Amino acid sequence: MKVIQCTKDHAQPILEILNDAIINSTALYDYQPRTMQSMDGWFDTKIKNNFPVIGIINDQQEFMGFGSYGTFRAWPAYHYTVEHSLYIHKRYRGKGLGKILLKEIIENAVKQDYHCLIAGIDSTNKVSIKLHETFGFEFSGRIKQVGYKFKQWLDLDFYQLLLSTPVDPREH
Repeated sequence: MKVIQCTKDHAQPILEILNDAIINSTALYDYQPRTMQSMDGWFDTKIKNNFPVIGIINDQQEFMGFGSYGTFRAWPAYHYTVEHSLYIHKRYRGKGLGKILLKEIIENAVKQDYHCLIAGIDSTNKVSIKLHETFGFEFSGRIKQVGYKFKQWLDLDFYQLLLSTPVDPREH
């Protein structure tokens, strides 16, 4: 198993994982599968903002999952806060890959001098909630019935992890 920095060459397996989550879960509050064309813009935004896209491949070079982060809110005072996500291919869930990806996300955020990591997690996603709590994320609030999917209202829970970085924060 190997952790990699993803490039646009990994767009197809990332798209497959995202679309599976859209179609079969409440991990993404989206209705329509994404297109390959949408991945160009997604990667362009990641590259432009120096946001990592971290992947895991196995010894057979199969893509097993990925994680990334991006802008939390687009106002200057939120400069030190990012919102992350991670997704594991359905064939590889339950094998500890989420722990590997979340550890990498945290390490990258520290290297890039972020201060706060935010996770927006569907309130029924107990596996993701437990994973985040294992890493010290704290429940910071619930927005009730913020989404509607699969003929039901969805509650979104927010978890956050405060990092010791940056050493010398400044207003941007």
